[in-house]
Amino acid sequence: MCRDIVKVTVKRDNPGETGTVAVQISRSSQMDLITSEHPSDVSAITSAVQDPADRFLQVELELNLKLRNLVFQDPVKFVYNPLLYAWAPHEKYVRTYCQSEKQVLFLGMNPGPFGMAQTGVPFGEVKHVLSWLQIEGHVSKPEVEHPKRPIRGFECPQSEVSGARFWGFFKSLCGQPETFFNHCFVHNHCPLIFMNHSGKNLTPTDLPKVQRDTLLEVCDEALCQVIKILGVKLVIGVGRFSEQRARKALMAEGIDVAVKGIMHPSPRNPQANKGWESVVRAQLQELGVLHLLTG
Repeated sequence: MCRDIVKVTVKRDNPGETGTVAVQISRSSQMDLITSEHPSDVSAITSAVQDPADRFLQVELELNLKLRNLVFQDPVKFVYNPLLYAWAPHEKYVRTYCQSEKQVLFLGMNPGPFGMAQTGVPFGEVKHVLSWLQIEGHVSKPEVEHPKRPIRGFECPQSEVSGARFWGFFKSLCGQPETFFNHCFVHNHCPLIFMNHSGKNLTPTDLPKVQRDTLLEVCDEALCQVIKILGVKLVIGVGRFSEQRARKALMAEGIDVAVKGIMHPSPRNPQANKGWESVVRAQLQELGVLHLLTG
């Protein structure tokens, strides 16, 4: 993928004031993905983009610009962002399966260390991403890597149980990925992975309140943009946090979209270890979306 630096004149907030900014353009398969030092510049350019996948990716690029300005303190010692070092497979995932509006958005909390952290795909357990979703691509490294949590991309030998359960269930239910993605998409509320000094995974709920609130605010904003772009009618939070966060974000913006939840497939959830698939199938039936997933 080649990159060019061009100059774009952008009107500033003050009347009559304009500025010329350096914009980096990545020549991708369908459009020029645009990044800039100023998130407002990206917003202005994004408004002219029509394709859902392009617009979705632009929201994520803008989110990246905001996230890199955040500073995280104890207990956080390491922060990974797969939307930077695993952008290639992530972009392929979005471009392959997000070419139209979606009735249902399945929403996770943030990447797992052996899932999206390695592949750039939400709940992205390596085997299912490769064999069922047929997604692959170059994965580099985060700027600072914990020695106990190396990024090996699609060579990662460890399976993420949550991701294997999640995509394994929908593979069994839908047969082909196209059946799932005809009406649905999967996204994470926050793209960052947090670890303490020992490499233990930290969720956004483990962060100090001030840092957590700032992080969730920018992620809420991006989530609302994604929901508008995709024309989502129902958000299904995978786990209680995602459900509650989506509801709060949408209410704050006055967006009238239904929010429900399903059980999280994490092995740390004792109930999920007692037949997660049957529980979730019943939940989806109750939500009235099972027919969308069975062709």
